[in-house]
Amino acid sequence: MANHLTPEELSEELGLDRQEVIRLCLEHAIPIYQGKIDKTLFEAHLAMAAPAESG
Repeated sequence: MANHLTPEELSEELGLDRQEVIRLCLEHAIPIYQGKIDKTLFEAHLAMAAPAESG
């Protein structure tokens, strides 16, 4: 399984809107390198941010 995905691929896998994926990358300083995002890094940032956003 690929670890570096396009915003479209990542949005499909995680059930998010493509624009939301890009917004989260910009908000959390997750690099988009040559049009691809590190899925592991993205998911780690989401996991860390989730408790802060819900409380």
